Amino acid sequence: MLRSMYSGVSGMKGFQTKLDVIGNNIANVNTTGFKASRVMFKDILSQTSAGATAPGDANGGSNAKQIGLGVSIGSIDTLHLAGSAMTTNNPTDLRIDGDGFFAVSLTGEDGGDNFLTRAGDFHVDGNGDLVNGDGLYVLNTGGTKINIPAGSKSSIGSDGTVTIRDAAGEINTENRIAVVVVRNPEGLEKAGGNLYRVGQNAMAPGETISLEAGADGANAQAGGIVAGQLEMSNVDLTGEFTEMITAQRGFQANSRIITTSDEILQEVVNLKR
Repeated sequence: MLRSMYSGVSGMKGFQTKLDVIGNNIANVNTTGFKASRVMFKDILSQTSAGATAPGDANGGSNAKQIGLGVSIGSIDTLHLAGSAMTTNNPTDLRIDGDGFFAVSLTGEDGGDNFLTRAGDFHVDGNGDLVNGDGLYVLNTGGTKINIPAGSKSSIGSDGTVTIRDAAGEINTENRIAVVVVRNPEGLEKAGGNLYRVGQNAMAPGETISLEAGADGANAQAGGIVAGQLEMSNVDLTGEFTEMITAQRGFQANSRIITTSDEILQEVVNLKR
């Protein structure tokens, strides 16, 4: 069989994957805190029909003769670029002005059930705890949930400090929202619901995320917190539609390779007639 046919098939599969990624990006163009992804291709190991020869005293050298065998997916990267800010004036809507992440937990305690997120659309539930839209608890720098007692008023500062004033006028500033720094954000794994799970390549071997890293100002990379704003998706529709056209034409070109290869094979079969 012709190698070109299998190269065309690999190209169609690759562009199919790229269209899947582009479609997901466009679908999440208005998703709070969403980070777009991109597909990178790499060529498959080439078949060498003749090796290279070194130049000598009596003759010159020659290059190797290699035939490519198609394309494969090199990587699917998540682009952790900042999205645009949207002002809501809701005091529990938070945006990180930096590279950090909010830490949320299923149990309200620091442990193996932690997730990271850039979506700061938080709410106060019936018990007075600060949670996200799915009911996961927002963690403070101590690794516990943040409770705002009934009848009290609260505000959140740029360093993450939650200032709570009760009915008697007493002020409590013990809680500080954790802002987590990850060494390799592209190593985070999407877990759905605007959440990320810390993957094996997100941190150095044996290293764990620190809830103390960002909100206390010890790490400028984490960034400050802006209350009353949300970070929107970083999807660029102009770029995505351009990439969609490129992927569509690439898919069509590879399908034409298969059609042409099939016509050549048909001619070979017709030689028997």
